[in-house]
Amino acid sequence: MMNRLEGRGSREAKIRYLDGDFQILVPGSHVVCAITGEIVPIDELRYWSVARQEAYSGAEASLEAEKRAGRLPARTP
Repeated sequence: MMNRLEGRGSREAKIRYLDGDFQILVPGSHVVCAITGEIVPIDELRYWSVARQEAYSGAEASLEAEKRAGRLPARTP
């Protein structure tokens, strides 16, 4: 069985991440999460960083990116 992101037309999109939206610069079927390396289909993309111009697979990956960037404490007491 073929994965829905395999085959013809399956390539990584290049995106400019904006506040509350994004602009597709180079069409593609997906982006890659900057933290987990997971493939995120464009129609499922909900988390990204405008400042770092990177996509995340979900809330946990987004939170981890903020911690790594020093914007949040690494551990809570």
